[in-house]
Amino acid sequence: MSTIRLLVLGAVRRHGRAHGYQVRSDLEYWGAHDWSNAKPGSIYHALKQLAKQGLLHAHEVAPSTAGGPPRTEYEITDWGTDEFLRLLREALTSYDQKTDVKSAAIGFMVDLPRAEVVALLKERVRRIEEWRGAVTGHYVPEGGPEQLGHIGEIMNLWVHTADVEAEWTDGLIGRIEGGAYTFAGEGEPFVGVLAEGDENPYATGERHPGDDH
Repeated sequence: MSTIRLLVLGAVRRHGRAHGYQVRSDLEYWGAHDWSNAKPGSIYHALKQLAKQGLLHAHEVAPSTAGGPPRTEYEITDWGTDEFLRLLREALTSYDQKTDVKSAAIGFMVDLPRAEVVALLKERVRRIEEWRGAVTGHYVPEGGPEQLGHIGEIMNLWVHTADVEAEWTDGLIGRIEGGAYTFAGEGEPFVGVLAEGDENPYATGERHPGDDH
């Protein structure tokens, strides 16, 4: 899965209409530049590519009073929304060792109905258990990693990571079933995006030629 695709589509959708620097600022506010490949260059490239593919609609708006070229604002299309929701559902259920996919999924999970998110997360736990079973078919955790030499520590890490993630996911399911957070169809959700002009405390400070577009 392309995490940057999910992140950019979701960030634009949250705003309704956003220019590149807004999308970049939101993703930096989430810390995505640390746990994913959502770096400035890849964000601007993704916006242009998604627009070419018809998933975003690019609007050229008047330049600022300071001059310069027109700014491009992006708006998600119906096709883009369908793709975003498909990627989100896949990210909530899939299990791998990558932090970026699951972090992006949790960031956007409230865009789906509560009952659906619970069902997707339960499927995630089932897949974790299935994956763990495939690993322990070759490695017995109770025997310790030494049974496979130091390479056994790799499988030991995998199994422990799977166990912790399953436990964390079960806890998240419990919190959601207990009424935590506001999901689609339940009212105004917590959006978690920066308003125009708000200072981003997590900005990298790095400028990019596309920042004004």
